[in-house]
Amino acid sequence: MNKELKKRIITSIILIAILINCLFISKESWLVLLGVVSIISFSEFFNLIKKIYKKIFSRLILLTISIVVLLSFTYSAYKIKIEYGEIVMIFILLICIFSDIGGYVVGKSVGGKKLTKISPNKTISGSVGSFLFSLFPIGIYGLLSIITNKDYFKFALDDEMIVACLILSLTCQLGDLLISFYKRKAKVKDTGNILPGHGGILDRIDGIIFAVIISLILN
Repeated sequence: MNKELKKRIITSIILIAILINCLFISKESWLVLLGVVSIISFSEFFNLIKKIYKKIFSRLILLTISIVVLLSFTYSAYKIKIEYGEIVMIFILLICIFSDIGGYVVGKSVGGKKLTKISPNKTISGSVGSFLFSLFPIGIYGLLSIITNKDYFKFALDDEMIVACLILSLTCQLGDLLISFYKRKAKVKDTGNILPGHGGILDRIDGIIFAVIISLILN
């Protein structure tokens, strides 16, 4: 195992621990985490925009839109926890995570035609993999409902959840492509370096931001 992979694994474990603790401790801790993540994401996006656009007006328009999106993300993630519970919030995050994993694993394994010039590393096979892997949380929650016999896992077994997973996977992929577009224009690999082995916060949650907003709309 190389050093870069070790960094990614350790960072991922720490991030998951922080997220789970903040999600379950209290609504205040969850809101604080969302606020911190949104502020850092805004800062990273601001740095991208500065590299791309020289005109103040162009910067203001994009930064205003980013503020609206991040506020919507914070509100949506907070409301989902309060109204639908932590188990639903984790389900949404798992869809995004598995969608990302599917894109990487299938894209690397199968390869093939490029999906778009915006992100040369992304392939059509990877996109298909993202859609397929996004369905895995349904199986996980189905298994948990059998093992624990708890009703709060059974919502994932509703027929409409398949469509919901595919919609959220599409949203994640589009969010990822959007930030990849700005990174490509800014000529940078990552939005930041705050996360060892991962880059910036925005690199990790670009798709999640939009998926969480869409999740609240779908509910």
